[in-house]
Amino acid sequence: MTAENLTARRSPGRVLVTGGASGLGAAVVSAVLQAGGTPVVLDRDISKVAGVKAVEVDVADRPAVEAAVREAAGMLGGLDAVVTAAGIDRCGALADVDALEWEKVIGVNLMGTVSVVRAALPHLAATHGRVVTVASTLGKRAVADATAYCASKFGVVGFSHALAAETGGKIGVTTMIPGGMKTHFFDDRTEQYKPQDDSRLNDPGNVAQAILFALTQPPGCEIREMLVCHEEEGSWP
Repeated sequence: MTAENLTARRSPGRVLVTGGASGLGAAVVSAVLQAGGTPVVLDRDISKVAGVKAVEVDVADRPAVEAAVREAAGMLGGLDAVVTAAGIDRCGALADVDALEWEKVIGVNLMGTVSVVRAALPHLAATHGRVVTVASTLGKRAVADATAYCASKFGVVGFSHALAAETGGKIGVTTMIPGGMKTHFFDDRTEQYKPQDDSRLNDPGNVAQAILFALTQPPGCEIREMLVCHEEEGSWP
């Protein structure tokens, strides 16, 4: 890459991050700050968020999301990007997972992504902004006892591709597909569904840097999809 191309890359600007209080979302917030951008966090628990603006909201609650995005955009005077890092899981065979819990995964991972992006579209259109949706390697490959999670992440991939086709030339859309990461994502699982060896889990900071790379591409250039994982990732290919 030439020096001219490097200087052409844009600032991340004003970035709304869902799930920004922990895990990958918090890593994205840190990366945006280090790159000179201004993040705002949307999370259902913002009690531990410090040093950045934040709005408490459950992304599965669409009316609340619409109000939260308006509030966040008002705090920053607009939005240049959205990163949808909020996500949950409920492991188990389909017959064993409570229906409401199963549907909550769809509500957070897929419908939450859609609701946030929809609410942010007018702000992003005004700035020719960018969206980075966070899918998963399990949005590419299905495994047993993960029907809710796989359905939600396959849905995120399809939604993101269709959104990119719909909004080409108006906003940028990147589908980020991370493998397993060393976060608290696995903490509430039963022992059988927790990683027995975390040596093949990626540092969320690495994924955050990939997201930052997508956000800072020069005008006219878009990263449409990126898969980022540990070199010995077990859920891909």
